[in-house]
Amino acid sequence: MEALKSPFIFPTPPYPNSFKKTTTATTVFYCSNAWSLSDGNPNKPKDDKARRINKQEAQHLTQLRRRHSSNQNPKKKWIKRTPEQMLRYIQDDRNGHLYGKHGVAAIQRVRSLSGKPYDMRQVMASFVAKLTFKEMCIVLKKQKSWRQVRDFFAWMKLQLSYRPSVIVYTIIVRIYGRVGKIKLAEQAFLEMLETGCEPDEVACGTMLCAYARWGRHKAMLAFYSAVQERGIMLPISVFNFMLSSLQKKSLHGNVTELWKQMVHKGVVPNHFTYTVVISSLVKGGLSEEALKTFNEMKNLGFVPEEVTYSLLISLSCKNGNRDEALRLYEDMRAVGIVASNYTCASLLTLHYKSGDYSKAVSLFADMERNKIAADEVIHGLLIRIYGKLGLYEDARRTFEEIGKLGLLSSEKSYIAMAQVHLKSGDLVKALSTMEQMRSRNIGFSRFAFIVLLQCYITKEDLASCEVTYEALSKTGPPDTISCNNMINLYMRRGLTKKAKDFVMQIRRDGVEFDEELLSNVMKIYCMEGMLGAVEQLIEEMRHNELFNCKFVQTFLLVMHGESRRPSEEKDNFEHLDQHRSLAFELLLILYLACDNSLKTEETLKLVLKTANNGLSVASQLVNQLIKEGTYYALLFSTFSY
Repeated sequence: MEALKSPFIFPTPPYPNSFKKTTTATTVFYCSNAWSLSDGNPNKPKDDKARRINKQEAQHLTQLRRRHSSNQNPKKKWIKRTPEQMLRYIQDDRNGHLYGKHGVAAIQRVRSLSGKPYDMRQVMASFVAKLTFKEMCIVLKKQKSWRQVRDFFAWMKLQLSYRPSVIVYTIIVRIYGRVGKIKLAEQAFLEMLETGCEPDEVACGTMLCAYARWGRHKAMLAFYSAVQERGIMLPISVFNFMLSSLQKKSLHGNVTELWKQMVHKGVVPNHFTYTVVISSLVKGGLSEEALKTFNEMKNLGFVPEEVTYSLLISLSCKNGNRDEALRLYEDMRAVGIVASNYTCASLLTLHYKSGDYSKAVSLFADMERNKIAADEVIHGLLIRIYGKLGLYEDARRTFEEIGKLGLLSSEKSYIAMAQVHLKSGDLVKALSTMEQMRSRNIGFSRFAFIVLLQCYITKEDLASCEVTYEALSKTGPPDTISCNNMINLYMRRGLTKKAKDFVMQIRRDGVEFDEELLSNVMKIYCMEGMLGAVEQLIEEMRHNELFNCKFVQTFLLVMHGESRRPSEEKDNFEHLDQHRSLAFELLLILYLACDNSLKTEETLKLVLKTANNGLSVASQLVNQLIKEGTYYALLFSTFSY
């Protein structure tokens, strides 16, 4: 962009209302006719011969293609000509071309220079004064090498028939842009401005497409701003080129902004435009805008492609909008579009998460009927669904089938099968599946370590559990389920000290507590009589969502004499549920361990006083403590109910 110093290219400072040459005071006015040729003088007659000859050539080639496709007779069709037409054909030696023999010879002469040292003036010496301006434009257009284009154009400018034209510069910019010579294209565009030629929508669109083709998005958007300032209306093909280029680089925000500008200017989009824009809206997370644009596309009579449906279905599944995803799928089937395996995987995941396993199995049957190839992701989902339905043999058969097909490359398939074995109670096969994955050098993810830990917890292999937990900790703070399993294992083994050390470790690691983990930690603290640790943990919960749970509020009521929650003042613990009963049980254990008989008696009386079912709960607590061997429970028999 350094070569472009023209105010046309850069939008700041604000542009004047018309194109102006930098060296003279001559004003160049914009011409609304895309196929006209203007040199800046509004009084001079327009010459559109060069553009017209290009258009005629395109029409001629189209007619030839149509004749060829509609010709069922293998014999050659003769073209009828009048004697005068035949005489002119022979004289011009056109040989089927729309231009004369001099033009054909010049094209061949310039093309033959590729890869050779040459002097264009000497090569073209025999063509001086023989080629018209439009013939030189055609010779220029037919070249494939940018070097021959550059040198032939330099020779063109020395000819008497040459005159500066937006057409010839557009041809040069297009050829330079096609081979990635953006600097030369910019220089040609700047030279066009300096010679007084006014860029039209074709020239501007060609420059924009050159930027878009080679990923010069910053320069493209700056140039587009300059085009907007001039009020030039670009064709939809140019917008499509820019949108597609931006999307390929994942610049979805720029796609959305350009789309809004198109809508504001009244540019009529086509099928390709909607496809690109909807894709960027989905990937940009603008679900409402994507669905709105999709409905607009359908209302205009465009039939969306499978990839468009797939993106919207996947987006609806991620947002939990099950009805919308199913509606899109039925709409796609109604227009005869066969779903891809990616779309089917999204729907299978949706059915799996919602627990609608019958629809998932039905969808898999539709895939087999439509011969949609199932990949490893779909087979993995099918294994999980069979496991949820208790069809363990079907899950095993599916796992073996994808192994024979050579599709076992992802850890998700192994983990899914290991979980099915765990659910069926076959611990040996679950561990064997995980070891098989390790033997194939498939890396263990965080989730893989969680499943492996579950296997060792079920086996009660404490040493393997500790090693696996250590590996899990290196991937980040462990999950609460794994922490609960480790604590429960320690407590079943009677390893209270190890359980205390483990609790200190997870608190240092910043593990996020849930209600179950909190109750397990509280149980350890209470059994050990760690009153200070209990109070500290309850205070830490003040900044946690668990602060408002019934378990924590019960601790606050007993320990501080108030619930610190307005809603608790109204119900006053009229009914003790499971969470509140557990809190009272742990508090009684704590005060008994601390040998605080006064707080023990107050806690038990509070149970009787604050709950309609207090006597029943108190009896259950005493029985529970006796079963657990808490010798202080014998004191409860002395309390008067």
